[in-house]
Amino acid sequence: MGLIIGLLVLWLIISVVGFTVKGLIWLAIIGLALFVITGIIGFVRRKAGGAA
Repeated sequence: MGLIIGLLVLWLIISVVGFTVKGLIWLAIIGLALFVITGIIGFVRRKAGGAA
């Protein structure tokens, strides 16, 4: 679970940098996409682990 939280923080930092630095909007979009994907994976793993 620590890995998922670490990745979420990393993607959030990348997104903020992408939005603040001119010309790096593509980095923000990638960061947000990875943030959402990692969040979904973490949610699914947590649900799967709790059911077992």
